[in-house]
Amino acid sequence: MKEVRLNNGVMMPAIGFGVYQIPESDTERCVSDAIEVGYRMIDTASAYFNETQVGDALRHSGLRREDVFITTKLWVQDYEYDNALRAFDKSMGQLGLDYLDLYLLHKPYGNYYAAWRAVERLYKEGRVRAVGVTSFSNERLQDLFLHNEVKPMVNQIETNPFFQQRRANAFLQQEGIQHEAWAPFAEGQRGIFNNPTIKAIADRHGKTTGQVILRWLNQRGVVVIPKSVRKERMAENLAIFDFTLTDEEMNRIAVLDTGKSPIYDDQDLQTTKYIGTHKIHE
Repeated sequence: MKEVRLNNGVMMPAIGFGVYQIPESDTERCVSDAIEVGYRMIDTASAYFNETQVGDALRHSGLRREDVFITTKLWVQDYEYDNALRAFDKSMGQLGLDYLDLYLLHKPYGNYYAAWRAVERLYKEGRVRAVGVTSFSNERLQDLFLHNEVKPMVNQIETNPFFQQRRANAFLQQEGIQHEAWAPFAEGQRGIFNNPTIKAIADRHGKTTGQVILRWLNQRGVVVIPKSVRKERMAENLAIFDFTLTDEEMNRIAVLDTGKSPIYDDQDLQTTKYIGTHKIHE
């Protein structure tokens, strides 16, 4: 498995398995299948409501704890210092782990300064090997690390051929923060799997459009966490290291960028209000 080195020296797989929107009833089976075909990084979150099932799959996998990289995330509702520490303990109990590989703040809303200082404590205590954020703009990310002790190691942001995040990618590389892509397939929006440009490149290499998208991200230095509930597709998504896109092919995909998310507008006030006030527990 290809890996990337985070800014604190921790090694992180370049591709992992995401469980967002996988129902609780399917999660254990899907994670078990992903592990069987070779994934060694699993990405979940308290807001996905399937941490317990991820933990069950890990326990039944037969893998040593150090052989699998586990990410979970703290939801906005728990962005006060003490609340964040309690939420972490709850996640660890559901996962059945005694340490976590990567802990992320899930969205840049609410009192994320208090939450980050709780995360810093967990990191300093050795309960978390690496820490980071999700969906932070360059401006909010810079402000966060300029006024705190621990610099984030990862920023997980929506990145796909229609929303390529070039400015963010350049900033993250400059600051030594790993760019990780959520929604690498744009959640299937805009006919991405039948896009003629990507499909032509895929046909040239004897690959699927999904494999080309993941390889394109990988060659840009971006970690990916594709999701699938089908074992054969999981295996396809993992098989991206036996071919290389040419500069010309990379440039052809680059022109597909619209500069906007095909999923939701994070500048829309109703959207940000919903995310910022959404509760996942009483």
